[in-house]
Amino acid sequence: MKHQPIEIVIADDHTIVRQGLRKLLEEEECLKITGEAVDGREAVQIVRKLQPDIVIMDIAMPVLNGIEAARQIKQSSLKTKVIILSMHDHARYIRELLSIGVSGYLLKNAVSSDIIKAIKAAVKGERYLSPSISNRVIDDFVSMNRKTSQDELYNTLTNREREVFQMMVEGYPTKKIAEILCLSPSTVKSHRSNIMEKLEMDNISKLIQYAIHLGVIDIQI
Repeated sequence: MKHQPIEIVIADDHTIVRQGLRKLLEEEECLKITGEAVDGREAVQIVRKLQPDIVIMDIAMPVLNGIEAARQIKQSSLKTKVIILSMHDHARYIRELLSIGVSGYLLKNAVSSDIIKAIKAAVKGERYLSPSISNRVIDDFVSMNRKTSQDELYNTLTNREREVFQMMVEGYPTKKIAEILCLSPSTVKSHRSNIMEKLEMDNISKLIQYAIHLGVIDIQI
């Protein structure tokens, strides 16, 4: 009897990465790509709609980064497992994503067999990490999982404030943020004010530098 294929959504803002990953995964008979997303917000929407078994996504995506997208997916979908495929091995990324409950974290230099192993492990309810990521986890544990005061400030933001924060540092005006999040401009202004107060910032330039330091956005964005 033939088993149902594992349904997968790919989320990455680089077309060539999505196409390459799709080609790689479609060589496996047991895998089926059911959707693609170009940013974190679209990834959340597609996962909620399609309810795939797996979503494979990058961290550094516009509008909504992979960390916040993973958080929303884990909060809204009991079925879909999240696998991170990123070029970043920032300790804060790893720590936060593992606490959210992602099923895998691989670097983009991973071999194809590792990606397949991660998918199959996730479906079985197991977790799979790249060797270098595993080492990071061990190092973080040994160092008592210390967090900087800046990390702590960021952790005071609500999920909605984190969404607004990312779009603020990406240069979106209040009106556009309100449109994307289906909020009123006054509500967005209130979020912006709360963000600046919680993060102890007094101008957008400092906020951008802070976001880069935390890895919320890439310098290239």
